[in-house]
Amino acid sequence: MKSGFVSILGKSNVGKSTLLNAILHQKISIVTDKQQTTRNAIKGIYNDDDSQIVFIDTPGIHKARQKLGEEMNNMALNSINDSEVVVIVIDASHDIDDEVKKIYQRVNKKHIPIVTVINKIDLIKIDRSLKLKEEIASINDGPIIEMVAKEGFNVEELIKTIKGILPEGPQYYDKDTVSDIDVIFQIKEIIREKALNILKDEVPHSLAIYMKEINWDENPLPIYADIIVEKDSQKGIVIGKNGQRLKNIGQKARQPIEALLHKHVFLSLTVKVNEDWRNKDSLLSTLGYKTKKE
Repeated sequence: MKSGFVSILGKSNVGKSTLLNAILHQKISIVTDKQQTTRNAIKGIYNDDDSQIVFIDTPGIHKARQKLGEEMNNMALNSINDSEVVVIVIDASHDIDDEVKKIYQRVNKKHIPIVTVINKIDLIKIDRSLKLKEEIASINDGPIIEMVAKEGFNVEELIKTIKGILPEGPQYYDKDTVSDIDVIFQIKEIIREKALNILKDEVPHSLAIYMKEINWDENPLPIYADIIVEKDSQKGIVIGKNGQRLKNIGQKARQPIEALLHKHVFLSLTVKVNEDWRNKDSLLSTLGYKTKKE
């Protein structure tokens, strides 16, 4: 069978997580319209009759201003080392800037095959598409696939192309496994996604989720989690007038958590301030954002 690991790289908000979800026909990575929503490398496993492809959704590569950003970039770039193929996702409406070129250069140095996905192709005209493909071809001679990830357009072509590159190999996971992420991580990501969508642009990058306690033997299942922010003013924004915004976050998160766990839950959220947490190594490690640099 054809098998291997495929990293999905690109700048923030180009549609990497949407692409992974489209490939697997289910939601593995959270999706918002905020940049740097993905903070961890998340594996999603595609299976069919003659292949197993382990996709790695990675944080968007960006100019880091805090240690958190540096760790996210490290997670993305380190994923290259374990990959047989790298998929570089480009937003069709954006130019190929120096940051994108550096991604190609990094992968080219390791002589790993690249498949370029031009996502959101429905937003541009044909002449723009031709110009993009010419520019990409001048950087890398690998396949280029035009896609609309949110609609699943051309997913089959991407899979076919990757299978044509991958070597024969073992089955790394059971056929019914679609991801290696644990339940605690999924619960935290659901809470963070709902918070980001409700809070809009007010505190997206300053927000994290810390799981305090889950009592697995009780019913309804009690879940206690902290929403961490950096400033007292942000705490007030998250809580909202008379606690209504925090209550709304909990209500929006509870339903998908119950669907995930197949049981009723009692979700208790508390907002905590930890100044400049994005630059604190110990807290980044506690929150699962610390990785070894290579």
